[in-house]
Amino acid sequence: MLKRILVIDNDPGILDAMQEVLIYEGYEVMVKEDASDILDMVQQHQPDLLLIDYILNGINGSELCHQVKVNDHTCHLPVILMSAYPRVLQSLGHYGFDDFISKPFDLTDLTGRIAQQIHRTHTYISNDRKAC
Repeated sequence: MLKRILVIDNDPGILDAMQEVLIYEGYEVMVKEDASDILDMVQQHQPDLLLIDYILNGINGSELCHQVKVNDHTCHLPVILMSAYPRVLQSLGHYGFDDFISKPFDLTDLTGRIAQQIHRTHTYISNDRKAC
């Protein structure tokens, strides 16, 4: 069964590149340029991982991550936050994300971290532990 990844980034070029790479790596990929209705989208499509850019229109990625992590239905989802401004992010706090990747990023590193987070989460859940 294909693992599903939801990528949220307001840069269409990055979304296109990530979608192409992740599909090549064997993932089912959904992309979104804005953060509207994300919790509904997560409930509907049930991704195995969220990849969120820090700078989004209307909300920052950290706040979006926090919304996912405090929701009982989505708190188990691994969230990888990305940003071209890692120092700003570090000064603002953690917000519950599972991993952080600085832009620009190495594609091999990105795909390795995605696989690691999905494996970690599914191993944790399959051992009958609450992931949140």
